[in-house]
Amino acid sequence: MNCDRRQMMGTLAALALGACSTKPASETSSTSNAPSPTMKKDSFGKLPDGSAVDLFTLTNAGAFSVAITNYGGRITSIKFPDKNGKVADVVLGFDTVDGYVADNPYFGALIGRYGNRIGHAQFKLDGKTYKLEANDNGNSLHGGKKGFDKVLWTAKDVSTKDLPALELTYVSKDGEEGYPGTLTSVVTYSLSPANELKIDYHATTDKNTVLNLTNHAYYNLAGAGEGDILGHHMMITASKFTPVDKTLIPTGELKSLDGSPLDFREAKAIGERIDANDEQLKFGKGYDHNYVLDAKGGTLTQCAMVHEPKSGRMMEVLTTQPGLQFYTGNFLDGTIKGKGGKVYGHRGAFCLETQHFPDSPNKPSFPTAELKPGETYQQTTVYKFSAM
Repeated sequence: MNCDRRQMMGTLAALALGACSTKPASETSSTSNAPSPTMKKDSFGKLPDGSAVDLFTLTNAGAFSVAITNYGGRITSIKFPDKNGKVADVVLGFDTVDGYVADNPYFGALIGRYGNRIGHAQFKLDGKTYKLEANDNGNSLHGGKKGFDKVLWTAKDVSTKDLPALELTYVSKDGEEGYPGTLTSVVTYSLSPANELKIDYHATTDKNTVLNLTNHAYYNLAGAGEGDILGHHMMITASKFTPVDKTLIPTGELKSLDGSPLDFREAKAIGERIDANDEQLKFGKGYDHNYVLDAKGGTLTQCAMVHEPKSGRMMEVLTTQPGLQFYTGNFLDGTIKGKGGKVYGHRGAFCLETQHFPDSPNKPSFPTAELKPGETYQQTTVYKFSAM
C-alpha cells in the first residue's frame, strides 16, 4: 500500500484506480521548529443530571485539530486548511453539549452497540430471541433509544510525544437496550503528524453478543454549514452493495453496482445522479446504503476518497471493516442551527461510516457481527485530510 504521495495530485478518477495509503505516522516527522502536538481539556457543559462533560482538543504539529467530547464519544470539530491556507471546521455539530443532548441526527457520535439498523428490532442468538428498542420504522437504529452516543464515556489521555491520543471507555451492562452480555468498549482517537485521524475500536464481552461500532461524523469539506455537498467528488472502492427494502433493511442480496447510479468506483460528483429514477435512491431519499468493500475485512485498506473542488480539501478513508455506509444528509431540513448559528440544510453533509453490514445478526450470509467471551473485537478506521 505504500507509494509515492505525489501520485495523489492527479485527478480523483485516476486515484480511484491507483490510490495508495499514506505513510504511517511513524514514518512521518514534523519539522524541528514546528509547535509540539498537544491535547487540551476544557469544560463542555453539563448534562441534565448535573454530570460534567469535557471537551478534548487534539492538535498536531501543523494547522490541524480535532475536538472530541466524552459525551457520546462525539467528534465536535475537525479543522484544517484549504489549498489557500484558509482553515475551516468540516464537521457538523454544536458549540456546547446542550445541542447534542437535544434530539439530533447523531452528529459526530460514537455508535453502539450496533451501528445502523437491525430489522424488526430483534435478533436470534444461540436459540434465544432478543428484543430491542424499535426507534426507526419498526426497526432498531444505532443501538436503540439510549445508544453509546448518549452515554458519558470515561476519558484518559494516552498521548505520546508525537501522537496526541484520547482513550474512551464504556462498560455496557448485560441487558442494556436489550443486548446480551456485559460489554467493555475501549475506543482510542489519535492524530498523526500526517493529518490522519485514527480510530481504534476494542471490545470484550462476558456473554455471546453482537457488536458493530462506528463513528457518525457529518462532513462538508467546504466547511460546516457552507451549503450542500452535491458538488463534492466521491470515490468508493466497492463493486457490490446491499440493496434495502422501503424501511432501509437489507434484503440479504449482495448486488452488483454495474450500471447503477450508486456506483462510485469512478469518481463522480455526489449530486450527479442522486435524484435518478432508481428504486434504491427513492427508498433512501438519496444515498443511504451499505457498500460491500472490495478489500477483504481485517486489513487496513483504502475504501473511499472525497474531494471538494473549490477548497481543494480532500478526505481519504481506510478501514479494516467489510462495509461502508454512504449517507448524504437526506433528512437534514434546515431546522437545525449548529456551531456559530449556522443552518444545516438539506444534503448539507455526507457520512462515511465504516461498519459490518446492517442487519447482520439476521442475515447468516453476511459477515458475522457476533462477539464471544475470550474474543476481542478489534477494528481500525483512518480518516486522512489534505488539500490539493
